[in-house]
Amino acid sequence: METLQATQPPKAPIKIVFFDIDDTLYMKKTETIPSSIFQQVIPRLKLNNIIPAIATGRTYSAFPEALKPLINSGAFELFVTTNGQYNLYKGKVISQYPLSTERVERIIQKFQALNIEYAFVCPEQVAVSKDSPEIQEALLPIKSDYLVDPDYYLNHTVLQMLAFFPEERLQEVIDADVLEDDLKEVRWHSYSVDILAKENSKARGIKDVLQYLELDIENAMAFGDGLNDLEMLSSVGYGVAMGNAENELKAVANFVTLPIDDEGILYALEKLEVI
Repeated sequence: METLQATQPPKAPIKIVFFDIDDTLYMKKTETIPSSIFQQVIPRLKLNNIIPAIATGRTYSAFPEALKPLINSGAFELFVTTNGQYNLYKGKVISQYPLSTERVERIIQKFQALNIEYAFVCPEQVAVSKDSPEIQEALLPIKSDYLVDPDYYLNHTVLQMLAFFPEERLQEVIDADVLEDDLKEVRWHSYSVDILAKENSKARGIKDVLQYLELDIENAMAFGDGLNDLEMLSSVGYGVAMGNAENELKAVANFVTLPIDDEGILYALEKLEVI
């Protein structure tokens, strides 16, 4: 087992806790959520008047089935989705940051020139330009009913795009100026990256919803494991990296807990005396 660092509890009282989904709250390999989330984490947070919230790279329409019971029961009512670009509270959209049609078309032209397939991430659906075994490997664990429609963007709001290429082709993408000056890529799979505006992140979405709820950032805690959690863990009052997290994320976290399959969330909340 990994050695955990000395415990330094949050300095400010925690009033809201944001959870990443994949491999933080939800185990993708087994398509399950640890039983402690249902039986202890959520009930004890609510008992302490702490709001449980979601902060994910997924679009709302791509939430895993295992999470639906928690949503339907009202355990989660606050959602920072699509890397902070579509944010909801009790079904109301608090903020959203779509890409313009013109911006999407410029990205498409450059990816087509590189023979790189792409996808549109929208509030209600994910649509890919073309299907392939590699794309299926990346997307099926996230959304099994995605569409194949290269023109989907023409009649739908595009929050961000995905691009499908291995890490070794990144320099080609950079050289082709696909990202220009206002976009960034965040890798979430060996064959796929998120393409979104540089200023957008989970941290931006969190700031929006906290402002709406009139809560201070110092009173927010967040759990994550991936590279798209870097801004989130760096900006909230207290950031927790899962034991299975990327090393870059562990480096910015206030605390590194146990892995997801070893009840890492429950362990951290108890160790840090949040519940």
